[in-house]
Amino acid sequence: MDFSQILLEKNQLIIDRWVASVYEDSEIEATKELTFKAVRDSLPEVLQALATVLSESEANDLQTLVKASLKHGSIRAEQGFEPAEIAQEYRLLRSAVFATLEPDLLQGSPAELLRAVRLIDAVIDEAIARCFDSYTQGRLLELKQLQNQLNLTNQELTRLVRASRDNISQLAHELKTPLTSIIGYADLFLRQQRDREPNIKDNTANFESIERVLRSGRLLLHLINDALEISRYDAGKMKLQLIPTNPRELIDSVLEIVDPLIREKGLSLIVDCDRAPLAVITDPLRVQQILTNLLSNAIRYTETGTIRLDCWTPSELEWIIAITDSGIGISVEDQKQIFDPYFQAYKDSGFQKMEGTGLGLTIVSRIVKLMQGEIQVSSQPGQGSTFRVILPQEMLLPPH
Repeated sequence: MDFSQILLEKNQLIIDRWVASVYEDSEIEATKELTFKAVRDSLPEVLQALATVLSESEANDLQTLVKASLKHGSIRAEQGFEPAEIAQEYRLLRSAVFATLEPDLLQGSPAELLRAVRLIDAVIDEAIARCFDSYTQGRLLELKQLQNQLNLTNQELTRLVRASRDNISQLAHELKTPLTSIIGYADLFLRQQRDREPNIKDNTANFESIERVLRSGRLLLHLINDALEISRYDAGKMKLQLIPTNPRELIDSVLEIVDPLIREKGLSLIVDCDRAPLAVITDPLRVQQILTNLLSNAIRYTETGTIRLDCWTPSELEWIIAITDSGIGISVEDQKQIFDPYFQAYKDSGFQKMEGTGLGLTIVSRIVKLMQGEIQVSSQPGQGSTFRVILPQEMLLPPH
């Protein structure tokens, strides 16, 4: 018996059974989004190839089956089938073929029956293998295209971020000039009016208005300068100038700057730098920036008590600066975010009246990172805070 001819004659019945079973199978979810035609697509070619291989009258052309199976695998890859769904689909094909040919197979001789069953199994197994091969290649091609698209998207996002930074930096520079003029003229006008009419009380309201303009202008200028610092760091334009530096002299210069703020609030200042290194290789301007920001924060959020600054060398490779206050402290939750831009831990604690940009600690953390150091914080609400900065005694600029 020529089972290939019988297979061709019952081709449509096998396809109908196959498609129906594929649609009904709960393990094949991809068909939920496909039309009948989409599921049926390429199946006739696979069956035609099966018949060719089974034929005794024609040369067993395995290449026909290979092409049909490869095409079927590519289609299923495009349709979003999973490997397990394709395997289940071919199991259903095997069932549909045997169920349709069963009456004819039983009419053949045992030898014909055995040959047909073996051939059908072998051919379907070969079809599965070839289908999986093209399916895998199709998915790899999809992944490669997706990777290329992601690379292009990443490049575009990088360009947009860079353009945004450049625009922000340019805008900040443009704002600084008129803002500086406003502050300068307001300050000059205030001093001139006080010199000319020191005893006239009617101008008190005007003076207070001008002072508010000055405070707001200085805060805005501070915000612009801080934003520029962040922008320079993110753009990789923040450079270090490393020179031999005496830490004690550097600390003394910073304390002279913040001393009026400490006196104004009536706070006590304790300094212990007896174990500070005699000399380090660092950027004194950046260290001064770190100290000024940390001390200003400590003063701002401490109403009464003590500000303490310690400096020592735990080893020949490092030196440490620690600033401790007796202020309101920081919760454990806020400690995770205090180095994020514009985050203010005290905004709901009655300290919103304090002027601040929310960028001071962000700048400190990024400068410390640039200087190959580490910053640590330990604090409890109501019990003050300690910020510890660990820096290398001899910094080396990274190779360009």
